[in-house]
Amino acid sequence: MKIALAQLNYHIGNFEKNSAAIIQQIHSAKNAGADMVVFAELCVCGYPPLDFLDYNYFTEQAEKAVRRIAEASKGIAVIVGSPSRNPKPEGKNLFNSAFFIVDGEIKKVIHKCLLPTYDVFDEYRYFEPGKKSEVIEYKGERFALTICEDLWNLEDDPLYTFTPVDALMKDGPSFIINIAASPFDYDHYNIRTNILAKNAKRYKLPVIYVNHVGSQTELIFDGGSLTMNAKGEVVEQLKFFEEDFFMADTKAIDPSPAAQVKIPEKTELIYHALILGIRDYFRKMNFNKAALGLSGGIDSAVTFALAVHTLGKENVIPVLMPSKFSSMHSVSDAVQLCKNLDVHYDLISIFSIYDEFVERLHPLFSNKPFDITEENIQARIRSILLMALCNKHGYILLNTSDKSELATGYGTLYGDMSGGLSVIGDLYKTDVYELAKWLNRNEEVIPKNIITKPPSAELRPEQKTSDSLPDFSVLDKILYQYIEKFSHPKDIIKLGFDEATVMKVIRMVNSNEYKRKQLAPVLRVSPKAFGLGRRMPIVGKYEG
Repeated sequence: MKIALAQLNYHIGNFEKNSAAIIQQIHSAKNAGADMVVFAELCVCGYPPLDFLDYNYFTEQAEKAVRRIAEASKGIAVIVGSPSRNPKPEGKNLFNSAFFIVDGEIKKVIHKCLLPTYDVFDEYRYFEPGKKSEVIEYKGERFALTICEDLWNLEDDPLYTFTPVDALMKDGPSFIINIAASPFDYDHYNIRTNILAKNAKRYKLPVIYVNHVGSQTELIFDGGSLTMNAKGEVVEQLKFFEEDFFMADTKAIDPSPAAQVKIPEKTELIYHALILGIRDYFRKMNFNKAALGLSGGIDSAVTFALAVHTLGKENVIPVLMPSKFSSMHSVSDAVQLCKNLDVHYDLISIFSIYDEFVERLHPLFSNKPFDITEENIQARIRSILLMALCNKHGYILLNTSDKSELATGYGTLYGDMSGGLSVIGDLYKTDVYELAKWLNRNEEVIPKNIITKPPSAELRPEQKTSDSLPDFSVLDKILYQYIEKFSHPKDIIKLGFDEATVMKVIRMVNSNEYKRKQLAPVLRVSPKAFGLGRRMPIVGKYEG
């Protein structure tokens, strides 16, 4: 049987566009001689639809879209993912379903059995779990159709000791089709393919896997749809971070040897993920231009370069806003960066604006000495200027904070933490430096001095970030253990870190949750990003 894998970029709630893209691919599959074309999990509505699913009209639109798709499927079989109603009074109102459509008629509706409720997933909030899967027979072939369940790592979840395919083996399927919505993180490809391989070897069956590509606010989907033989070897790999289409012959999957799949290294993966994240956020929200404050530091420099690479130099507006504490090299570094990227910049000195603020507030400050208050005033002045520019011209302000600073609260609420999208908020400072070096791999994009100079907020005389935070080479390792690995402080200390430093860092992380709750959406590239996948109480107390 010839099966087309259609890897598409969907838009949540945009039923007209999604269904049109699906129908176009159905026609392409028919023209290519496919017997069947397979699309991703919840492709009809986009993933994750979240509380849109609570609205009846949303489900009605999904049902209408499925009917339009069915009408276009004359002469071919189609598998699409969409919510479907639960006709029984008990349980949730909806299922997460796969529709098997043949020659214009819906033949089977398979419901997802294993509903994830970890990290960014919360499917049990909306969907009733299916009770069983089925083997589907079509054109002399029998196959098991599953919805992301083949990505369920049984070894990590003792609550589930089976997959929906277990009960189907007695019916003799000859291959597995798995439709999925599997978000990107820089470790996930190996995890995903290893789990698929375990399933292929467990059942001794080839696997056809179709994923989403594209970004939905903070979640980025890398695509990577594939065919895998019964040995657990990838036979064909679709593109990463791009739409793609591939024709597979079920008779050729299993005898075929493993493909030589080249997986980009971590920094390159992060680059392409962030480019896709920025592009889709602007495209799907109908935004065109971005603005950001350019300080001469590493974070704003990398954010700026990513934005220019994504949106084009004519659509990114950098603003330099030096204060009396800004060093001349920071201004010159920012200017050089703009020259390297051939982008016009604006410069607004905040010297007099800052002095006016301090003078007006002086009677209320009760002669207290200069402290973090005056530092934050500078950051908030810059935010006001940037937001005024964005409001006047319809730009979107890009936040330039990194994960190390967000984790420890080293940022000013309503100041440098402002913005509509946090581009590098899931990158530790050491990862930001690595990305800067990667951007410079062929020519200088980020000026060398920005990479080599000690980081500083430049909000007081001779300020260095190291005055407030441990060295990033130490800090980031502690943060990774605490945030990504959920390690107990005592276990982090056992790794060789200083006890006082570990406890200080953890206190900073826990006490600054209120700031992160007010942050813009953070593009997710790690296994545990701030935002949708990390839900911590603001008033919680945990010292380990």
